[in-house]
Amino acid sequence: MKKVKINEVKRAERLEVLKRIEENEKLGGNAFNLDVEIDPPYTTLMPNDVDYEFKKFSTKVKRFFANIIAKIGAKKVVKDFKVTVIGAENLAKVKGGAIVTANHFSIFENVAVWQAVKEAKRKGKFYRVIREGNYFMPGVIGFLLKYADTLPISSNLKTMMNLSRAIDKYLKNGDTVLVYPEKALWWNYKKPRPFLDGAFKYAVKANVPVVPTFTTIEDLDEIDEMGFHKKKYTVHVMPAIYPDKNLTDKENTALMRDKNYELVKAKYEEFYKIPLKYD
Repeated sequence: MKKVKINEVKRAERLEVLKRIEENEKLGGNAFNLDVEIDPPYTTLMPNDVDYEFKKFSTKVKRFFANIIAKIGAKKVVKDFKVTVIGAENLAKVKGGAIVTANHFSIFENVAVWQAVKEAKRKGKFYRVIREGNYFMPGVIGFLLKYADTLPISSNLKTMMNLSRAIDKYLKNGDTVLVYPEKALWWNYKKPRPFLDGAFKYAVKANVPVVPTFTTIEDLDEIDEMGFHKKKYTVHVMPAIYPDKNLTDKENTALMRDKNYELVKAKYEEFYKIPLKYD
């Protein structure tokens, strides 16, 4: 195994994150959806801050270049994490728009899901819903998080209404929108966590299916600069879940949410060969 110089500062920060994950898991309930990363403070995204539908000329130009960079970066991520997709045919069967759900454990796992969308040869664009704070990140990563087909949530109600309209439009246009029903990113956390309703409300409103995915994590032989094993990602794509026209929106939201969770729970138990339980 190649000798790697460990960055002790970064390692200590990751160990603190893992500690907070362990504490939140023990608390259970709403704690499953709380952030464990310590991110810089940010301001509330207001309605005029985000061009969700990329209508402005300046946004279109930035989007063009952001997506070129994102595609180059995605190839490296797929290679570095040895991304494998199982079940792409389940996504390929879906005609028209779709919400894709995924477990949220890395800043890179969205690329693994994107790879699944590519292998399914989906028509249309691939959008990612991101957290509000990510929109304010600096540098190249910040540029990508603003313009590479991302849709930030907001703590402002009017901004969220704009987001909802944009998602509805994209879904009805036949695009694919990635939403994390677990909400918060829990670094390298393998278990599925309880779901919030947002992803399923969007699907019901647009009358499109939800396609569940669950990405499993395996250790590679190599060690990273923080002293942890590098990871391999396998994206498991499961059959689409469609709204039931005989149910109310509220009933469909709950039904689709619960079916999705049961599928990813079963996939977790099948892959890791252990029952799902929280400490």
